[in-house]
Amino acid sequence: MVNSAELVSDAYLVCLSHALTTEREEIMGLLLGEMKDNKVARICSAYPMRRSDKRPDRVEISPEQIAAAAIEAEELAKRLQRPIQVLGWYHSHPHITVWPSHVDVRTQASYQMMDPNFVGLIFSCFNDSEKKSSLQVICFQSVNRTLSDPPQFEHIEIPLRVVSSSTISDPCLSALAMLPRILFEEEQESYQSTQEQCEDFVTSILNGAVYTQALMSLLQVVCGPVTQLLEETAQRNRATIERLRRRKRELEKVALDRVPPLMELDSPLDSDESSTLI
Repeated sequence: MVNSAELVSDAYLVCLSHALTTEREEIMGLLLGEMKDNKVARICSAYPMRRSDKRPDRVEISPEQIAAAAIEAEELAKRLQRPIQVLGWYHSHPHITVWPSHVDVRTQASYQMMDPNFVGLIFSCFNDSEKKSSLQVICFQSVNRTLSDPPQFEHIEIPLRVVSSSTISDPCLSALAMLPRILFEEEQESYQSTQEQCEDFVTSILNGAVYTQALMSLLQVVCGPVTQLLEETAQRNRATIERLRRRKRELEKVALDRVPPLMELDSPLDSDESSTLI
């Protein structure tokens, strides 16, 4: 069990961007990070997953994707020279409460059998009330309240703190860039599945129109905001680089002004003075 969790703001951005891509079904991904000495789970990156089954009340992923996320964590650990690992999972609750369902609690319990420090994040979004949209986030783990069989799992809320970050890390940038591709692959797989079962020409045309509309929606909802975010980040980085260059020139100028001028060499002593000194 963990005492609390820290979510770095750029990892929070990836999770939230993924959760807001659809309000019809749940989405899911894995969390990468490290355990600190005081039993605090620090989440520094997120790994969006492609759904093998899309439902409004649950989501499933393939074991191959979990293995791919583990490989990504190992590569990130080598690159950063830190003990990065798959530390948890996240999923969305569109139009429903943030509290974990009995399926979520059992899923979390199964993950904790492999790693007791595994945590879960739930993003409750698209909850409109009085023309206002609210967003809630919860971090939780599962506990067994009985020693008998079958086990009675319940969730416990883990204190969650979002840690500010001035930049977007490379792993989070990669996750944002792969998000549109994952969603496009999901739509393509769904379209191909329906086309294989379709025997009517008119229905086939309708499926193609629905598929095209879904792709256009992804361009508007996902690709546009992600591209704008990356452009704004690049502009801020260029402004920061220019500011640092100006500061460097100012410091170099100050350093040169503070260097004392070289002392002029004394004129060589004449022979009489030299003899006197000797």
